[in-house]
Amino acid sequence: MKAASTRLSREQAKEVLVKLESAIGSSSGRSARDATVKLLNSVVPSYSWVGIYAVEGSDLVLDSWSGPAATEHTRIPLGKGVCGFAAKAGKTEIVSDVSKDPRYLQCFLSTKSEIVVPISRGGKVVGEIDIDSEQLDAFSSLDREFLEAVARKTGSVWD
Repeated sequence: MKAASTRLSREQAKEVLVKLESAIGSSSGRSARDATVKLLNSVVPSYSWVGIYAVEGSDLVLDSWSGPAATEHTRIPLGKGVCGFAAKAGKTEIVSDVSKDPRYLQCFLSTKSEIVVPISRGGKVVGEIDIDSEQLDAFSSLDREFLEAVARKTGSVWD
């Protein structure tokens, strides 16, 4: 279990974006997505599980992930759960307390909050970043801004 009280700082967000640019600068597709989830999971202590889902037809399909265990939710219909809702709506969703959101599909007993950020390419949602935290209310407007920047970078190398 990771340290439970460290939030993302603006300086850390800038550093991670530079590292991400370097990590995915010479890659694309799956290798870029693998690098993205590993980097996010390793450098932000409050991010306990990080996944990227790809849109395939009318479903989200787990493409890359980093965390202590796999999730059973490897295929999620668009519109179902927080992930499916965010992808269908094309907007970021922050759930401060997953126990109070009826859309939440439980992956891990330890998850307390979640953020889901759509990834677009050419104006179309092609995937999303899904992050769980073991802290309540773990995600701030800075996380939203930071992860939306990560999603733009990831979308630019999507194939």
